[in-house]
Amino acid sequence: MTDTTTTADRTPPARFWALDDLRGLEFDPLLTELLRDEPVARIRLPHGDGEAWLVTRYEDVRMVTSDPRFSRSALVDRRRTATRMTGHTVASHAGLNYADPPDHTRMKKVVAKVFTSQSMKRLRPLAQATADRLLDEVELHGAPADLMALFHGPFPLAVVSDLIGVPEEERPRLAAWPDLVLSAGPGPETSRQAKAQLTAYILELLQRRRREPREDLATVLAEAMDSGDMSEEEAVSVTTAIQVSAAHAVRNNSANMVYALLTHPEHLARLRAEPQLIPRAVDELLRYIPHRNGVGLPRVAVEDTKVGDVVIRAGEVVYASYLAANWDPQVFPHPDTIDFDRPPMAHMAFGHGVHHCIGASLARMELEMIVSSLLDRFPGLRLAVEPQEMTWQRKGLIRGPQALPVAW
Repeated sequence: MTDTTTTADRTPPARFWALDDLRGLEFDPLLTELLRDEPVARIRLPHGDGEAWLVTRYEDVRMVTSDPRFSRSALVDRRRTATRMTGHTVASHAGLNYADPPDHTRMKKVVAKVFTSQSMKRLRPLAQATADRLLDEVELHGAPADLMALFHGPFPLAVVSDLIGVPEEERPRLAAWPDLVLSAGPGPETSRQAKAQLTAYILELLQRRRREPREDLATVLAEAMDSGDMSEEEAVSVTTAIQVSAAHAVRNNSANMVYALLTHPEHLARLRAEPQLIPRAVDELLRYIPHRNGVGLPRVAVEDTKVGDVVIRAGEVVYASYLAANWDPQVFPHPDTIDFDRPPMAHMAFGHGVHHCIGASLARMELEMIVSSLLDRFPGLRLAVEPQEMTWQRKGLIRGPQALPVAW
């Protein structure tokens, strides 16, 4: 009998993605394999039930993350059962992460008020003053110094706190919560407790801004609650997400960038000689560095849709790997090399489509400031240990060094 089924009709066996800790900036070998051999693959993750699709090629990732036939809001009822990386849900179902237009558009319009060029202009001198003060402390500490503890950790926490409106004396309370929320390691209950504590603090801050308005995100969201543009649950969720992701992700991504430069001396030397290249260099490092473990939130197909050679059926869960898309050799030749002269091409380090990171402009400003400030202050900056002696965080959703010891 002749087999009349097509490639699109066959369902491949699922691969179990264990999401083991990777060392340094090592790219996940499973993503490399799937990108090459099976760009639309079936996977199972360590938690939850069933299977999901994983899409890895650049054009397919762009399609899945921008096509309304793949829905985030349809995931709400399945967020605790769909196969996933962690034993707890990280993002609140009430915020931007689980929303589709028009609700996503409504909420994003409110938040966008604090991510304007004028807001960045207001924040830039505050951020530079913070960077200079922290580097003064690094210099006073002397070499060897751990940049994770002295610079990469406190700097983004201070910047996002300025954005949100968290008073300086209250910021130490927020320092540990993001790590616990964005981790697969401490256990679901510990992560839930950290999330509950952070949520309670954010709610109290929003209520305070109703009484004491200022020029910050908390005030914008408090006003949106009063006008009916956002519910209280949505405002708390959005604030919590920005606080957690901005403090945690920029800390690790900036440390990864500095590590990459310190272990690629020819690129570091070029930036010292041509500091005007720093924005382009940061962009290339955003593409190159595998900044997270696994994948983020999935989507659910709301109707049968063909992706590549595969038909994804209505109701099936679909993950899209931005990391793999950034290493697609059809789009980025020699993706495993750092190339500051790479022709302009939109990478996906900040996502794509309606869920493109709303804080991308702030993150770029911080990353460029971190690199330029370090190179200005410490022309002889170097690792204080051999690369193989570095320690790296374990069980985190966002990858980064546990410590970054440097000398100069």
